[in-house]
Amino acid sequence: MANIHIRKYQDDDADSVKEVFICGMSEHVPSSFTHMLKQPLTQMVLMCTFCALMTSSKSFLLPILAVTFLLAGARQTVVYLFNRYIDTSFKKDLNSISQTYLQSKDSCFWVAEGDGRVVGTVACLPANPETAPGCLQLKRMSVRRSHRRMGIAKALCRTVADFTRDRGYAAVVLHTSVVQTDAQKLYEHMGYKKIREFVAPELSAKIMNFTLFEYRLDLQRDGEKD
Repeated sequence: MANIHIRKYQDDDADSVKEVFICGMSEHVPSSFTHMLKQPLTQMVLMCTFCALMTSSKSFLLPILAVTFLLAGARQTVVYLFNRYIDTSFKKDLNSISQTYLQSKDSCFWVAEGDGRVVGTVACLPANPETAPGCLQLKRMSVRRSHRRMGIAKALCRTVADFTRDRGYAAVVLHTSVVQTDAQKLYEHMGYKKIREFVAPELSAKIMNFTLFEYRLDLQRDGEKD
């Protein structure tokens, strides 16, 4: 991880942070589309459409065109959902990072800087006390594709864990999705344990069976022994 420096977010980083986030989210569109195609409901709709048009038209062209349009529409739907999530994330915290993460001692936002630009991000803040009492939640983990396999994501994970331990919290929790397989492998390698699986509450997520995973890393406090 030569020439990579992890530091607290500064207001001048705003545009770079958004760029890293958008690029990271956009990478999941193809895998999410593939996930949608694997769902029984999607396959049933495509098959029924093809068979119905094949029977009524007695031609291959019309059902093939119809299925092609359905596939194109499905992919655009996935793109729309990700764009909506990006817009929601901007409104929720990424348009006001300093106010959201840097005004409390129990929250923070870091960037990994390398080659003169921001190449990675991570943040944390207190988790929902009803579902994860005494925990901080890791959020906004992303590393530019050009700087992966360099240990940056692991270093960002350790930064959050050290921060959480120093603040006296018992554990770090986070959420990731079924299509983020690389992220799942990273977190499990860092010692996180999957504690819950659930489908996102939005109707579109239920249709796609878009499963979310909750992970937890229990921290050993100073003075404790295995």
